[in-house]
Amino acid sequence: MKAIDIRRSVRQFSTTKVEEVKIIKLLKAAMQAPSAVNQQPWQFIVVEDAQRIEELALCSKYSKFAREAPLLIVVLTKVKDLISENYIQQDLGACCQNLMLEAVELDLGSTWMGIYPDKERMDFIIESLNIDRNEALPFALIAVGYPKHKDLNKFIDRFDEKRIHREKY
Repeated sequence: MKAIDIRRSVRQFSTTKVEEVKIIKLLKAAMQAPSAVNQQPWQFIVVEDAQRIEELALCSKYSKFAREAPLLIVVLTKVKDLISENYIQQDLGACCQNLMLEAVELDLGSTWMGIYPDKERMDFIIESLNIDRNEALPFALIAVGYPKHKDLNKFIDRFDEKRIHREKY
């Protein structure tokens, strides 16, 4: 629960590079996500080049902060051989959440930027990274790095009993 309680969207990063061992741990956590009929539709592009990050941060007006991140992980869905295509959004949502929770465990910060199903954003990422549309489609960008402000990941109680409805018999 600790990682869940303190996870926040981090939009300001230090310039410290994310170590390779931590990148692998993030991706391992992402790939442990549940998926419909175990189809595991995810693929990833790890982007560490500052110029490429600067370019990808232009995919939407909401992603400009990502220019500061030392690492972007592009989460893709494979297109071929899907067993349960209708559930890829759920599969990849769980995948992204796992990755971001592992980031907290590794003293990293992250922010999920939605790409799918926005055609303009998807096209931008496809063209920027020369992705073959017949093989994979972009789902999300996740900016990752060491938070510039260390006190960011604090518990904020979001529990709201008014949102809970009990079935009555």
